[in-house]
Amino acid sequence: MNINDFTRYERARILGARAFQIAMNAPLLIKISQEDLEKVKFDALKIAEIELNSNILPISIKKPFPKKKQEILKRIKTPKISENKIETEEQIEGGEMMELATPADEKEETEEKIEE
Repeated sequence: MNINDFTRYERARILGARAFQIAMNAPLLIKISQEDLEKVKFDALKIAEIELNSNILPISIKKPFPKKKQEILKRIKTPKISENKIETEEQIEGGEMMELATPADEKEETEEKIEE
């Protein structure tokens, strides 16, 4: 793969993994002179970056595509909201409806509980 095909996160992951390998004394995949190593101050991350830019790293990224679903999607029952009532498709067909409590109803209930 070309360097430009990687996202910045993939690039960072590859560089980090290879720099760790180099820091653990893994052999270098590119011949770098002693003079060039001194220029980069023997920094494993910079050596890994040089290897990545030269396209010789045997590290690859799998980018799987999402799996296609063959099953038929089910319809979700969505509530229909009308004034002071919530209705679902089943309740409308069955003739049932549920009323919402209004703030006035809640106030009356709390007053009744206080009086008791």
